Amino acid sequence: MEYENILVERPVEGVGLIRLNRPRQFNALNSALLSELSDAFEVLDRDDAIGCIVITGNDKVFAAGADIKEMADAGAVEMLTRDFVGLFDRIRAVRKPIIAAVSGWALGGGCELAMSCDMIVASESARFGQPEINLGVIPGAGGTQRLTRAVGKAIAMEMVLNDRRLSAQEAYDFGLVNRVAPVESYLDEALELARSIASRAPIAVRLAKEAVNKAFELPLGEGLEFERRNFYFLFATEDQKEGMKAFLEKRPPEWKGR
Repeated sequence: MEYENILVERPVEGVGLIRLNRPRQFNALNSALLSELSDAFEVLDRDDAIGCIVITGNDKVFAAGADIKEMADAGAVEMLTRDFVGLFDRIRAVRKPIIAAVSGWALGGGCELAMSCDMIVASESARFGQPEINLGVIPGAGGTQRLTRAVGKAIAMEMVLNDRRLSAQEAYDFGLVNRVAPVESYLDEALELARSIASRAPIAVRLAKEAVNKAFELPLGEGLEFERRNFYFLFATEDQKEGMKAFLEKRPPEWKGR
């Protein structure tokens, strides 16, 4: 499909790449971009040839936040009706793993978009922040929740209450990102990570993502029960039989996704 605010590519076998493409607006997130982004995620999620998705901006900016012009004069009822933030729920529902490749600024909604992904590969120039307090509001798309789970209460409080920005190295040290790479290679590293994940057993990858996410939503006992059910369920798949047979025969497995 053709989009106005994003570009969709398939640069590596098994990997879908989405580029935010509003460079003059520093990839600010407006309703049109988020709608296109949600649609693209869902299209790639339904594509059996895609095993992992990467989202990126450009070397200078991932996304500098929400488009303030779009919401500056909006009232509470209008925001509720428009449900700008609700579009993030469509991204959260994507079953395949999503990797954010972040370079430059990832602020406000941009930071929240990166955190809504399953993994983050950051360039050395990446900067993460939640500066909504400067506008008289707070993060509304997961910034207070996902950020706190990632970096802990103290750092999250300082970022949300006092606009502290994290460098790429700080984000790595605090557990917000998976790895830090030079600007010239961060996207390649993200694509290689995605390619590697896409080469795994598709149903197992999907259920593994679900199980890890449940660790943040369920008490330990319920989480362990959820994990156990997914583990047992995989013994009904052809890929489980193939994977264990290949292991015993000392050969690479050939996944079928069923």
